[in-house]
Amino acid sequence: MQVSSLNEVKIYSLSAGRSLPEWLSDRKKRALQKKDVDIRRRIELIQDFEMPTISTKIKVSRDGQYIMAVGTYKPRVRCFDTYQLSQKFERCLDSEVVTFEILSDDYSKIVFLQCGRFVEFHSQHGHYYKTRIPKFGRDFSYHYPSCDLYFVGASSEVYRLNLEQGRFLNSLQTEASESNVCDINPVHFLFAMGTAEGKVECWDPRTRNRVGLLDCALSSVTADTEIEGLPSISALKFDGALNMAVGTSTGQVLLYDLRSSNPLIVKDHHYGLPIKSIQFQHQLDLIISADSRIIKMWNKDTGKIFTSMEPEHDINDVCLYPNSGMLMTANEAPKMNIYYIPVLGPAPKWCSFLDNLTEELEENPESTVYDDYKFVTRKDLENLGLAHLIGSSLLRAYMHGFFMDIRLYHKAKMMANPFAYEEYRREKIRQKIEETRAQRVQLKKLPKVNKELALKLIEEEGEEQQFGKKRKQKNLPSLLKDDRFKVMFENPDFQVDEQSEEFRLLNPLVSKISEKRKRKLKILEELEAQGQEEEEEPEGKASDAESSESSDDEKGWVEEVRKQRKLLRQEEKLKRQERLKEDQQTLLKPQFFEIKEGEEFRSFKDSAKKQKLMKKTLEDRLKLEEKLGTLNVSDTTVGSKQATFKLKKSEQQRKQQEAEKRHRQERKTLRRSASHLKSRRGRGRLFH
Repeated sequence: MQVSSLNEVKIYSLSAGRSLPEWLSDRKKRALQKKDVDIRRRIELIQDFEMPTISTKIKVSRDGQYIMAVGTYKPRVRCFDTYQLSQKFERCLDSEVVTFEILSDDYSKIVFLQCGRFVEFHSQHGHYYKTRIPKFGRDFSYHYPSCDLYFVGASSEVYRLNLEQGRFLNSLQTEASESNVCDINPVHFLFAMGTAEGKVECWDPRTRNRVGLLDCALSSVTADTEIEGLPSISALKFDGALNMAVGTSTGQVLLYDLRSSNPLIVKDHHYGLPIKSIQFQHQLDLIISADSRIIKMWNKDTGKIFTSMEPEHDINDVCLYPNSGMLMTANEAPKMNIYYIPVLGPAPKWCSFLDNLTEELEENPESTVYDDYKFVTRKDLENLGLAHLIGSSLLRAYMHGFFMDIRLYHKAKMMANPFAYEEYRREKIRQKIEETRAQRVQLKKLPKVNKELALKLIEEEGEEQQFGKKRKQKNLPSLLKDDRFKVMFENPDFQVDEQSEEFRLLNPLVSKISEKRKRKLKILEELEAQGQEEEEEPEGKASDAESSESSDDEKGWVEEVRKQRKLLRQEEKLKRQERLKEDQQTLLKPQFFEIKEGEEFRSFKDSAKKQKLMKKTLEDRLKLEEKLGTLNVSDTTVGSKQATFKLKKSEQQRKQQEAEKRHRQERKTLRRSASHLKSRRGRGRLFH
């Protein structure tokens, strides 16, 4: 059972929790109830109180014993006996039910209006009779004194079917193009119908004449409401002899006194959804209005919200159990919701145990599971000096930390840091001082890493802002303020090395581009200051000037790049000379080497060559391999380098290849000698 509270009104959801599938055996259901705590604690007020897919309408019989609901799929009606707390019967229908009405005190007489223009009558044993109306119906009402059924729908006529005579009577001709809902006053039996044009027409069944017309669409528009289209009437309900509530398709509820054409109060749901149902609660003078998203309870005199409910699924219909605080809803889900609100009234007599249950819950309110606990990590425990409690009953492990009693946490914190209040006070004072400092002129602080780059970006940003203000252009976000590039100005690994080869080769190009950009900005500023507008220049002049400037710029940065390359080559030569001097100055000492098993000693020269090769850089080794022919380096079409290596053959492989070569030569000589002998023998036989 789920409990919620709004405006200090407790709402108990009796249908919360998982429901067990019908095809499970009783043995498996009992086993699941033993294992699963949620299934064991749930309250199943009425057994199998649900539909296969969705439920569309729900009603209670006048004697209060039977609850009837219709839904899909397949189209069906289910009747639940409250005295037995279970389903009494289920009947499948030919088409979906638009609405239905229980004519008797129990389930013995029911009328169904179906979507295929059919009107189906059911008695206690089942299907009784079926007929059709000329147009598609949307709602109907039963007039008890004359035994007439009034059908409204996609027509300007109201069809009358007399159940005593068993025939259709003359229909009522209205001014509306279509009608959506209708209702009959239970006191003086005035017939009212809501139209698609947002009007309510009232008819007297005795004279079959219209006695009143209300323009609800005009009255629903207030200063606070925002309406995009013409509101139509979607719900209608009488309360006593003089009051009537009207719901519109735009989410407003209007309460009328039949003696006045102006509404007493207009209540807006603020969702813009059609009102599906309107109910009256007389004990507290409340109106219960519902759209597909929310159920609102509000005072009919002041319009003040009493409480509200938002189910998980869309609402199709709402039914208030008479003289109780129980509320049932038909939803766009298999399960039909049951709510119990003790403030509205007592529980029905067939489930009086709900009052005792809710009283016990209110006497012993259960606090939330984590209200009295504090979540701490292992580091927090070490700071508090409580790391030795890990594994004890005082800490409950959860995810990446532990839950501990909030009282123990506060005591440990006071002991670990007795001057916490003083630190808090100092922090607040520091924040106040920083707030006052923010109003002063602030100097721009450069980051520790890449200061020159940050200064360059700040200068460029300032120039672009000045130019953007004059040109009224939008400024782009700065790299210094972007979190994606934050590490570039904090981590020393991202420091730009100005002595590297890549930077020295790219720097002339970057500097030329920045100078060109600055020149362009200055020219544009001068043109704006003079107030000159852009004019078309004679052919040849502007293009020649631009081409000459671009060619000069290209020549300039190409020369700079060449200079940098020459300097780099000179530096490499100096480094090589220094290495050679160091090699000459170093004295070679005799060294002894141990030969591994399975290897032959050839000469000291090979080992010395190998050592020299290992000491050399990768570049020198590649150049040597290229001279020997084991490496081939070539340029690709994309502009990158392509290197092809030939693996060296070991001594064992070389010997094996030589042996194979000798073996092949021996076999060739043997074949030649054998063929020579055969030819000689053949010649001898011929001579004989």
